[in-house]
Amino acid sequence: MIFKSLWRNDLTDWKKLPALKVMIGAVMISFSGVYVKLAHVTPTVAGFYRVFLGGVILMLIMIWKRERLWKGFPCFALGILCGFIFALDLLFWHKSIHYIGPGLATILANFQVFLLALFGVTVLGEKMNLRLILAIPLAMIGLFMIVGIRWDHMGESYRLGILLGLATAICYCGYVLTLRKLQSMNDPLSPMANLMIITFATSVFLGIGVWQEGASFMLPDAQTIVVLFSYGLFSQVIGWILISTGLPGIRASLAGLLLLLQPALAFVWDMLFFNKETTSVSIAGAILTIAAIYMGTARRTDKGKDRKPPSHKSAVNATVKS
Repeated sequence: MIFKSLWRNDLTDWKKLPALKVMIGAVMISFSGVYVKLAHVTPTVAGFYRVFLGGVILMLIMIWKRERLWKGFPCFALGILCGFIFALDLLFWHKSIHYIGPGLATILANFQVFLLALFGVTVLGEKMNLRLILAIPLAMIGLFMIVGIRWDHMGESYRLGILLGLATAICYCGYVLTLRKLQSMNDPLSPMANLMIITFATSVFLGIGVWQEGASFMLPDAQTIVVLFSYGLFSQVIGWILISTGLPGIRASLAGLLLLLQPALAFVWDMLFFNKETTSVSIAGAILTIAAIYMGTARRTDKGKDRKPPSHKSAVNATVKS
């Protein structure tokens, strides 16, 4: 009955189809880790081309829409800070993907929802509800089911991949909080204009990282060109445009559920495309962890009326690692 109600109220709104937008966007960005794995370049180079190509596409959209791109130095500086944090996020996440695969790396990155929730409780004074109290230990149990509990028996690269995945969650939490501050400023730029500035800033920082590594910006083959172009187009631009335009039109509980398609499908793609070795215990752990992440993002609502989008001041929101 619940899913029938959700379908009737959200997925069949033929005028705007907001839930369908979010669903398609989540599916698109679920391939992000696959693109990184298939590209024959270093993790830093892959991140650079994702944001550089995405930035070019966003710039063309901004030129076509003739939107304003400057509203003072504070707004611009905060956008640059967002770009720096997002550059660290992509760097850690891409390296994690190469060590432990896109599925687990994406699930670990989505632990940012717990960090955001804890920020809301400790800094913003939000109430610690029962869902969050249960979600955090359930997520840890699920993680142990995926990776095992014998840390000393894991390979060095595997352990490093897990740590990088958790570092990604920390960086993405910082990015989301900084972005919300940027969007809540007096007379802010449009979300798409801010995204363009952040994207280009990220490409500059990652470009510096490529130079420091001594890596080449040259793309070695046609597969890499196609993969990275798709990464920039679908993960950095189209996927997030669909999600950002669809979220305001659906209830928060459904938004959180649809966005979890991204880590869930990333785990599936890891098994299908890269023959990731899994057991029934690890699959159950992945399901438990994703369910716990949903519990961490879900909001208590008044009589189920949660269609109003979350406030910028709230740390608990429907966010997903892309």
